[in-house]
This record gives sequence, C-alpha cells and structure tokens, in this order.
Amino acid sequence: MIVNRRELLKKAGLAGLSVIGGSALYQLISGDRVLAELKNSPSKSTRWAMIIDMKKCARDPGCADCMDACHRAHNVPTIADPKREIKWIWKENFSHAFPELENEYIREDLKQQKFIVLCNHCDNPPCVRVCPTQATWKREDGIVMMDMHRCIGCRYCMAACPYGSRSFNWMDPRKALAEDQINPDFPTRTKGVVEKCDLCAERVDEGKIPVCVEACKEKALIFGNLSDPSSEVRKVLSGRFTIRRKPELGTRPEVYYLV
Repeated sequence: MIVNRRELLKKAGLAGLSVIGGSALYQLISGDRVLAELKNSPSKSTRWAMIIDMKKCARDPGCADCMDACHRAHNVPTIADPKREIKWIWKENFSHAFPELENEYIREDLKQQKFIVLCNHCDNPPCVRVCPTQATWKREDGIVMMDMHRCIGCRYCMAACPYGSRSFNWMDPRKALAEDQINPDFPTRTKGVVEKCDLCAERVDEGKIPVCVEACKEKALIFGNLSDPSSEVRKVLSGRFTIRRKPELGTRPEVYYLV
C-alpha cells in the first residue's frame, strides 16, 4: 500500500497524540468549538469577585470582624505559632501585600495601613495547574475550591501560589478548637492537608453572601457578579480606580482594592 507524505504525517501525529493521552490536543487542532472549551473560561453568566474599600476599612484599624466571622464559620483553628498558623483571611502591611507598588513617595497612610488579604480566586490560578490529585480546582463561576479529603499534603499548590493564601496543617487542627467553637455545618480538617478561603461557596450556592462581607459593619467588603453589568461590583469598578495584588504575574486575581 502506498502512503503519501501527508497521510504519513497525519498518522504519525495521531499516534503521538494517543501516546501522550492528548485527545484534547487532537480536538484542539480539529475545530474552533473545542478550542473554546479548552480555554476553561468561567461561565459568562457568573464570575464572582470581591472589592475591598480600604478607606472604609481604615475607619476602625483594630477591627477583625471579617476575620473572626470567617474563622468561626469554617472551623479555622487559632494557633499562636506563626510558622504553623492557619489563616483564611488576615491582614498584611502594604509593602507585603503590594511589593511591586512600594516606593519612597507612597502615601503615608498606605504605608501604615493593614490590608485585608485572602485567596484571590484567580482567573488563571497557578495552584490548580500544579495539583497532582485535582484536590484544588476552579469552578465555572470562578471560585477556586479545595477538597481537603483529596489533598495528599504535597504542598505544590502552596509553592505555586504567589500570594501566600494557603495554609498547611502541621498539627491536628481539631485540638485547637474547643467543642463549643466548632461549626457542625462545616467539616473540620486533619493533620497533613492544605486549606484556604473558598469564598464561602457553600453560602454562595444558597444565594447568600460570604460571611466576611456580612460581618463587616463598615461595609468595606463588596461581593458580586463581575459578568453582570448592573451588579454593584461592576458599578464600583467602573467608577473608581482599583489595584490588585501582583497582576504582573498573569494570574488575573479577582479581589480588587479601592485605595
């Protein structure tokens, strides 16, 4: 049987794709429809995001309502050792939160202010790409989830996250929780797993807002759908200048700061 050059190259290419398990790659070169699917873009109808108004937050510098509410709702243990602490939402100095914006002429109030930080639920999350067990993944609505039962504790996601938004349980976190502090509606964790903010996905799925947003008495936290032009987050972003953490890395963080 005579095989011309084009047929030979086609067969060789298909064989190579099958060897690497690249059915998706074959589909990639087969049509635009599949290409659009492989981009793994979030749903056009919903893309959750958060805005943090730091001027409102600064009204009460000692306030920790959002952090306390989050940690109570998600059974986050209080561990004094900073090397072993678990945190879903916390505060950082401006220079640590925005190192690329640090300069000697920055406003003095920004230099002194503590910035609320949490998982940025990136549109292009590097943590998801490196997880060998798919214990972390991005939902269609943009929330980056964490399955703490599937986590094997390799900490690849921690190494990939440029924001320090993940914590590792070096010890049994349940021992740091009093029985009357445990929220029975949210699972407790075990030693050897990674955890982080999940943007209160369990509440969002019920049509509620995250507990940190609900707990903020200054209304400094705004949560909403970026894909909806009429949403509050879209209106705020259209009317005021915002900054994001390390946008130059291409992760496309979806937590915005009004300064």
